Amino acid sequence: MVAFRFHQYQVVGRGLPTPTEDHPRIYRMKLWATNEVRAKSNNGQILAFNEIFEKNPTTIKNFGIWLRYQSRTGYHNMYNEYSDTTLNGAVEQMYTEMASRHCAASRSSRQPLSTPNICKHIRFLLVYQKVRPPSRKLQTTFKASRPNLFV
Repeated sequence: MVAFRFHQYQVVGRGLPTPTEDHPRIYRMKLWATNEVRAKSNNGQILAFNEIFEKNPTTIKNFGIWLRYQSRTGYHNMYNEYSDTTLNGAVEQMYTEMASRHCAASRSSRQPLSTPNICKHIRFLLVYQKVRPPSRKLQTTFKASRPNLFV
């Protein structure tokens, strides 16, 4: 099992009541944070807080992520697609790519907006979880068939 650095949380909260407004509007946010303390670190009153888990973390899905980040020249909007089994894994890939290719720190990226891509005919091959031979003498350089993958 892969331990993700970022987790998705749902925070339901409102602003603090004031003498002019006794019942402020209630807002719901979905956000990614490294732990619960950082997800709760906002001003206001938290009414509900829970972590969102993937319904089916064993199937491969394609996620499209809209994001806004700050570079040396200004703010930029970007859309990227990632293939992963969970949305947390796709967000982790997004932050890793932003740090490596665009030299953008995680604090300069705004909250990403993700949309799952539902295309039945698109398939991606996982190449990092293949079965290894039990001994060196059974190992071959070339195979006539594609590797079997177990998720």
